[in-house]
Amino acid sequence: MSPPVGRRTGRRQALFLLYQWDLTGQALASLFEGEPDEFARALADAVASRAPELDDRITRSSPDWPADRLGTLERNVLRIGVYELEEGTVPHEVAINEAVVLAKRYASEDAARLVNGILGRIAREDEAA
Repeated sequence: MSPPVGRRTGRRQALFLLYQWDLTGQALASLFEGEPDEFARALADAVASRAPELDDRITRSSPDWPADRLGTLERNVLRIGVYELEEGTVPHEVAINEAVVLAKRYASEDAARLVNGILGRIAREDEAA
């Protein structure tokens, strides 16, 4: 087992695992070099097991950008963000900021703005409910 990493690095690993899983359909971590961190593995497993439900939430909150229209990277960043918003494991601001950082780092400024907008809408919906 590898030593634990910080949560930001764990989210990056989880994104990598989910990205490969979403593109290839292979088991999580099957293409990962080494052993993923426990947090990364648990996050990726939880998100993958709820992917259809998370995609539905993304689509309902953003009909102009449904989950199936998004790129694999953006979709998985949003899945992680929505999962963290719904689970309440971190404050909403942290979940949104971390997702924006992932999108900006691995995609683009435009992707980061899209992620920020969709997750912000979901957070507002949750607060209003």
